Amino acid sequence: MAYANIIVDISHEAVDRPFTYIIPTELADSCRPGSRVMIPFGQGNKLRQGIIVDIVNNPDVPIGRLKEIDSIVLSQDATDSYMIELASYIKQRYGSTMIDALKTVLPAKKSYRRKKAATETADMPSDNGNTGRTVEADIALNTDQAAIVNDFISEYDSGIRNTYLIHGITGSGKTLVYMEMIKHVVDEGKQAIMLIPEIGLTYQTVERFKKYFGDRVAIMNSTLAAGLRYEYYEQARNGDIDVIIGPRSALFMPFAKLGIIVMDEEHEGAYKSENTPRYHTRDVALKLADMHKASVVLGSATPSVETYYHALKGDYKLYKLSRRATGSALAHTEIVDMRKELKDGNRSIFSRRLQELMRQTISDNRQMMLFINRRGYAGFVSCRACGEIIKCPHCDVSLKEHRSRGMLVCHYCGLEMPKPKMCPVCGSKYIMSFKAGTEQIQEEVHKMFPGVKTLRMDADTTTKKGSFDKIVSSFARHEADVLIGTQMIVKGHDFPDVDLVGILAADIGLAGGDYRSGERTFQLLTQAAGRAGRKDKDGNVIIQTYKPDNYSIVKAATQDYEAFYNEEILYREISGYPPVSNIMAVLVSGKDADEAYMYAMKLVTICKMKNNGASVIGPGKAGIGKINDSHRFVFYIKSADADVLTGLKDIIEQTMDSDDEGVVNRVRVTLDLNPMNPF
Repeated sequence: MAYANIIVDISHEAVDRPFTYIIPTELADSCRPGSRVMIPFGQGNKLRQGIIVDIVNNPDVPIGRLKEIDSIVLSQDATDSYMIELASYIKQRYGSTMIDALKTVLPAKKSYRRKKAATETADMPSDNGNTGRTVEADIALNTDQAAIVNDFISEYDSGIRNTYLIHGITGSGKTLVYMEMIKHVVDEGKQAIMLIPEIGLTYQTVERFKKYFGDRVAIMNSTLAAGLRYEYYEQARNGDIDVIIGPRSALFMPFAKLGIIVMDEEHEGAYKSENTPRYHTRDVALKLADMHKASVVLGSATPSVETYYHALKGDYKLYKLSRRATGSALAHTEIVDMRKELKDGNRSIFSRRLQELMRQTISDNRQMMLFINRRGYAGFVSCRACGEIIKCPHCDVSLKEHRSRGMLVCHYCGLEMPKPKMCPVCGSKYIMSFKAGTEQIQEEVHKMFPGVKTLRMDADTTTKKGSFDKIVSSFARHEADVLIGTQMIVKGHDFPDVDLVGILAADIGLAGGDYRSGERTFQLLTQAAGRAGRKDKDGNVIIQTYKPDNYSIVKAATQDYEAFYNEEILYREISGYPPVSNIMAVLVSGKDADEAYMYAMKLVTICKMKNNGASVIGPGKAGIGKINDSHRFVFYIKSADADVLTGLKDIIEQTMDSDDEGVVNRVRVTLDLNPMNPF
């Protein structure tokens, strides 16, 4: 006898938990995951509709308490089957409960009362918003853009459903190519998902899509009311919209006739969920496209190493846009060695060359942007004299300073060592952790240029609703001369009056403590450099660094992605990191430090006993060793074969299921396949 775990009324209630029912013999051939069924529910046994999410042979509930499925719903909704299958894929690949996977792909119903006309589409900027200008008129495709669009259309019309990578430099006009591709697919009676990182959802982009697709397009972002989100979900299910634009959650719109998925800025870390299940949008998009026989288009000026690796292998078709759509040249970029600045007596956070260009820019009544990437990289220790970063000898990642213990700690293997009094390379006593931030930079600008108008954009200044838009709009209208900020100022903005971009402490990202540090540094510096000189005037970029010879900085200065990739992939091959290999991070946390550590050791021992070629590293203390009095330990599993990691994930989950309930309730285990950020 078989049993079905069923979610009741998915489209009408919050997903809570599945209920187990007996599958009658006469329905055994018709019941499968994704099937809609009628079931007696509650004390009154009222017939309710539900969806089978799993079929099992041994129910967790005593058989005598189970009810039977009443009947199969004859008119099955294919979109539910797709979503159930997708949730099952996420659960299997990334590790989670089926409920958590279902909550990811299925929305809970919320009532929504419209306050505006039908054009309400989330909290988007006004038409004076992102650029301070009206939406551009239609722009004809240039030769390079047209060649890509025509090739895509030819393949699509021939029935070829491929995965494509558009590698286009900053300002090369990738968005227009996306729109032409989507327009062709929609004209063929299909539907489209356009994924854009939240920070890239600008007014200009939204309006251009609305101009192309009218009221058949819907816009999502994180501020969208739950009720309106569900309304879009129903419109997608019913075929009332053709295009959905939004961040990674937009991927789960239930289109029955999905024809294309586009991922703009596919390298962005925001596409990786940091909550369980820790899925990557790119991988899930590829799975969804395969289910629908749809095409996938990935685009970036700085593709992720994983994506470019697959493109060079021939798994994806590679397109290139190597010139700016406006015909303007890339900004002139200079690297300034801050070690020499210190040696020559300049203790300012601004190099002499940057100060010179800042004065010139202000004199010309033009604008500048000063960028520092502090986020997530506090606490690394380096030598101010030679730039040497103190690293773990076993893991090739930077050690982080834990001042409460007076120790430097590796967040990969758990190594601890005292902070050195002298630089191990040059012998200098100037060993310190990096502390500069946007507020300090703003103060220094005012000291150096009294009366200059500045704006600051970081986590502190963008907490209130609308504050991000207000800052961007103000700068676009030239109400300030200088915009100072973290990575949010360099993503997706087009400010025509910006002549100068100053990148401070460019090497700070190299101290990120994980194997992606070089890649992130190259991507951010390239994106930042792309903000200068985007129109009719040449721009200047100053990259200040203590590591002027580091390949990620040198290649970002010339925006030479291929040269960067060739060096980065060698490092990944030697170290056994993705995409050459795969890595799974396993976080074990609990209130009792000894209990959590011993459970991590137990899982490590079990994984090592399988002897399947995977290497297991750790456990050690996690990057943040304690959160809310919960102690955190992490270990890593490496294997070139992703299926090996999936198998070990299953073993870890089975171990947890079979262990003493008390221990499992006190210790939490979190799995992350190919993590974007260390725990």
